[in-house]
Amino acid sequence: MTTKGEQKNFLVRFLTMNTSNEVGGRDLPLWRQLLLQILTLLITLEVMFPIMYIITLSFSSQTTRPSSLQLIPREISFVAYQQVLDRPTANPVTFLELLRNSFLLSVGVGLVALMIAVTAAYAFSRFKFKLRQVLMIMVFIPLLMPAVGLSTPLFLLMNSFRIVECSPGVLAFNPFTTCSTTGKLLFNLRDSLLGVGIAMISGALPFAIWNLKGYLDTIPRELEEAAAIDGASPNQVFFLIVLPLAVPQLAVTFFLGFIGHWQEFALPWLFLTKPQDYTLSMTLYNMTGQYANAIPWNRFSAFAVIVALPVAITYIALQKYITSGLTTGAVKG
Repeated sequence: MTTKGEQKNFLVRFLTMNTSNEVGGRDLPLWRQLLLQILTLLITLEVMFPIMYIITLSFSSQTTRPSSLQLIPREISFVAYQQVLDRPTANPVTFLELLRNSFLLSVGVGLVALMIAVTAAYAFSRFKFKLRQVLMIMVFIPLLMPAVGLSTPLFLLMNSFRIVECSPGVLAFNPFTTCSTTGKLLFNLRDSLLGVGIAMISGALPFAIWNLKGYLDTIPRELEEAAAIDGASPNQVFFLIVLPLAVPQLAVTFFLGFIGHWQEFALPWLFLTKPQDYTLSMTLYNMTGQYANAIPWNRFSAFAVIVALPVAITYIALQKYITSGLTTGAVKG
């Protein structure tokens, strides 16, 4: 026969037992473990709910939204995927053209911004010059502003660069030269993938510079000094010593920028007007009509899955490298 004190001791031991069989780290009582597990499940459900709902709609053969909430597909139909791959919109633009435009913007902007950022970050990390701290703060200021807030000056700036045919064989390059009369517009930097790319590069550089600068600070300067003693030039030190050591952080910086550029919507939607220059995110928005009942929900969901799938798979595969790269870059500021 157990006493009241023994029952109390058994209850305390039960609630404080170690269920993880871990010998290192801090021991958590059972009630805290249960609380953390319940909290984790609630967060998982909240995150997975819209994803499961979109996936379920994408496998449906019906274009209308179901009247009841469905998180598990009742049918597996690939009609919607076939339709968006064959003809994503009513415009005469193929899926491969949209994919090419998004790929050019995301990869092109990421590479150009990375090349510029690594040289600027190396200068801030290794060289001492006047107004160095002031310039670093000025580089940081754009990160405090929303990207949409910078769209208006970028729009006006890009829209001022035009090539106009004043008369047969006579061209004017605005704003450097102008026509005396109204001419034929041949090229507008604002209404082109090149102009959008330049605008996106301006928004990608601040984060890339700050992220790379913190990582370059962790590379020992003794390695560069030893290479210089052996007769290496400054360019050889940078390309043969610094860049190989910075490859992990370069990859992380490029990938984080790639995610944002792949899903960028505001700047392309504001700048571009020709359907052949549209991106995947712009096309996805075009599938939403004025009224919710007119939206082909299965094709919309299938297209959303296709757009998100490459980034999601790549991020999950490289998640530990991204986390380790960001942690290493944060050792020194």
